[in-house]
Amino acid sequence: MKLRPARDEDAQEIARIWHEGWGDGHRGNVPDALAAARTPESFAERAEQRIADTVVATVEDTVAGFVMVVEDEVEQVYVARQHRGTAVATALLAEAERLVAANGHERAWLAVVAGNARARRFYERNGWVDEGLFDHLAPSETGPIVVPAHRYVKPQQDPAGVTPRSPD
Repeated sequence: MKLRPARDEDAQEIARIWHEGWGDGHRGNVPDALAAARTPESFAERAEQRIADTVVATVEDTVAGFVMVVEDEVEQVYVARQHRGTAVATALLAEAERLVAANGHERAWLAVVAGNARARRFYERNGWVDEGLFDHLAPSETGPIVVPAHRYVKPQQDPAGVTPRSPD
């Protein structure tokens, strides 16, 4: 497995993995309006728009998963079904954490819908802490959709391996 920045030609495979994984973790756990908005076309459009924010994991030159990071937020972490349960998700999450620290942030955060127990267990196994429920605003063409989610956080280390400290 290798990690690398996403390229334009990866967008179609990112969209496929994203749509499939989103359905597995979100259907039945989010408002109907959001489920209706998350069409294959919406994932294709967003994948193309987000290439610059995306790192992919490849296995034998095929995209096996991806992560999207903006500032201190790990926005998306998805792994193709055939690679779930392997080291792909852990490697992508570690890369996301590295990127958050490289962006100069002391803590990373991410949102997980309440009913996505598999993802919640994964983050907890990897040292993330659930700070509780909040209203996540999921983007859609008609405006934000409120989605009850858990906010997970994790302190970060800078690229030199030192956890940043707040000034006294």
